[in-house]
Amino acid sequence: MPDILLVEDKESLRRVLRLTLEHAGYSVTEAADAREAINEIGRVPHKIVLTDLRMPNGSGLDVLRASKNADNDVPVIVMTAYGSIDEAVQAMKDGAHDFLQKPVDSNHLLLLVERALEQLRLRTENLLLREEWSKRYGFPRIIGESDAIKRAVAETQRVAQTEATVLLLGESGTGKELFARAVHHLSNRRDKPFVAINCAAIPETLIENELFGHERGAFTGAGERRLGKFELASGGTVFLDEIGELPLAVQGKLLRAIEEKSIDRIGGKASIPVDVRIVAATNKDLRAAVDNGEFRGDLFFRLAVFP
Repeated sequence: MPDILLVEDKESLRRVLRLTLEHAGYSVTEAADAREAINEIGRVPHKIVLTDLRMPNGSGLDVLRASKNADNDVPVIVMTAYGSIDEAVQAMKDGAHDFLQKPVDSNHLLLLVERALEQLRLRTENLLLREEWSKRYGFPRIIGESDAIKRAVAETQRVAQTEATVLLLGESGTGKELFARAVHHLSNRRDKPFVAINCAAIPETLIENELFGHERGAFTGAGERRLGKFELASGGTVFLDEIGELPLAVQGKLLRAIEEKSIDRIGGKASIPVDVRIVAATNKDLRAAVDNGEFRGDLFFRLAVFP
């Protein structure tokens, strides 16, 4: 049963969040402020940290940094009120896994927790790969002496120096995210955010919002502007895992983002310039998906500039 450290100074909200997580099968450890949370982080490891940003005796950014210092692989999800969106963006830049806007939607919370655990599982599976990457390339080595691995490493080094989009193909668990991170860390964008999103893990009705964000009043419940992953990754890399699961309607918007380097927030009236590098991955046969009308051919060829 994964243990989650829940950090929230408002007791009533903390209780609601704890009950939601426990009902979903998670074990929860509570902290009422940043100092208590930091002490707890130093005392015992946790699978995930879920923390408010503004609270007594420190801030959620302090909790984030303490967690990263203790174990950089532990996903940290930050919660923010509408008025502190800039702090949430800073948290993402400092290494937060994702952020939740208040009032917290229970389904969205559980979705983010599931995605964080999946990311943690993939990191664990690829631990040996990361540890064996050649030090001279400034990123953990990938283990393996096979010709296929050597070719993949050489291609990674080569493509990282370009601005080309990259399409990674392979079965689940074969280290596609590892290679995506290598492309990012070996590129000129290494000091900017690396933002990953699993297209298969997000409901079709939410994926556009996750990618491109929305404006205030765009739909019922949209009380404030929300930035999508493309804006959060500004200057860095967006990793679109399981790209083959992206709905056709959103594929067209992604194609426009690649071609015109701009996006439209839901409910927005003006295009937003974006500067990101796109790395995509899939375990599907995208050529067959194109033939079957399940995936746009023009998007496929845009993504596969450097397959």
